[in-house]
Amino acid sequence: MPIVTLLTDFGNKDYFVAAVKGAIINEVENPLIIDITHEIQPYNHTQAAYVLKNTFRSFPEGSIHIIGVESEKTPENKHIAMLFEGHYFIGADNGILSMVRENLKAEKIVEINIHQNVSTTFPVLDIFVKVAAHISRKGQLEVIGKSTKIIKELTNVNPVVNNKGDQIVGSVIYVDNYGNVITNITRKLFQEVGKSRAFTIFARNIKFKKVVESYGDAIDFSIPKEKRDEDGKKIALFNSADHLELAIYKSNPQTVGSAYSLFGLEYREAITVNFE
Repeated sequence: MPIVTLLTDFGNKDYFVAAVKGAIINEVENPLIIDITHEIQPYNHTQAAYVLKNTFRSFPEGSIHIIGVESEKTPENKHIAMLFEGHYFIGADNGILSMVRENLKAEKIVEINIHQNVSTTFPVLDIFVKVAAHISRKGQLEVIGKSTKIIKELTNVNPVVNNKGDQIVGSVIYVDNYGNVITNITRKLFQEVGKSRAFTIFARNIKFKKVVESYGDAIDFSIPKEKRDEDGKKIALFNSADHLELAIYKSNPQTVGSAYSLFGLEYREAITVNFE
């Protein structure tokens, strides 16, 4: 049973997702189709890469991941298929797959070249599904594309460390369903630069001088509940993906607000860590 995952910016209002699933059922024998998400912001490469790189390893090797974000083929946006850590990825060469593999080496990458046989304005449906079907039949990537080692790198989404080594300047890359703000600063970078020094995290006019291990660690549970300072408690922590996250304890974007709304932090907003 081939596993095919879908990650797109299509949303769920239109027919696009259903059409792609129907094509997969027609082209792939007995597929198991998994929706990662269809709520990526339109054309948001960083958001797509963050979700995908923190998802794909939960699936078995051999899984096929279709990425439908800015998928139209142009001279500057070619289509590629990549074999990485035993997983197959099909998408556009727009930087998403470079962020998924980070600095690691892929087993194979090909530039897809079957377009001459297909006329399409919907490449996820007409191209990517056919590539997925080929892979599901144990077909070699070289049959549907030309081998390449170079894919587009997006370097402007990486945090920057100053020359003195006492400051990291990162940015917001994702806002989750709870309104928690995720940055591109990883625990590994934070620890390598910080070297256990005291620090201050600046997010607009909000400051953090402590990083907790979990949301609950921000609360002193030895204090009776009615006397605790829980409402609006701001939190900095490294989330399950080991990215620095700024949050509010038990936030709800629909009622009490969240880090995103109350801190006023937008996508690509600067987050600075100063070490002492």
